[in-house]
Amino acid sequence: MGILTYNSSRTLELDDRLLAHLRAVIFAKLRRGETFSFSWEQTPAQGSGRNSLWIGPDTPLTFEFFDQREVPLNADWIRRLTKAANSPGGLVPLPEVEEADATT
Repeated sequence: MGILTYNSSRTLELDDRLLAHLRAVIFAKLRRGETFSFSWEQTPAQGSGRNSLWIGPDTPLTFEFFDQREVPLNADWIRRLTKAANSPGGLVPLPEVEEADATT
């Protein structure tokens, strides 16, 4: 598990693999000076509900990984996450799918 920290106050625990892919998409958008929303659903153990953040180039973000190994990135998954980030609904943690199963 890794942790995404937003503005030094809001934290979100995510699987290292998902976090690495989100980091790639977020860094690419911020490098271009783009703002966007990031939304996710909490599990029942976390109290359920939905959360959204507005992310921009001036937003302090920290990505913490607890595994020392670098995660190999899936280009198709990054494309799907980027497409979501560029949509009106914003970036959401989509599941990784095998290339043969990908429909988007």
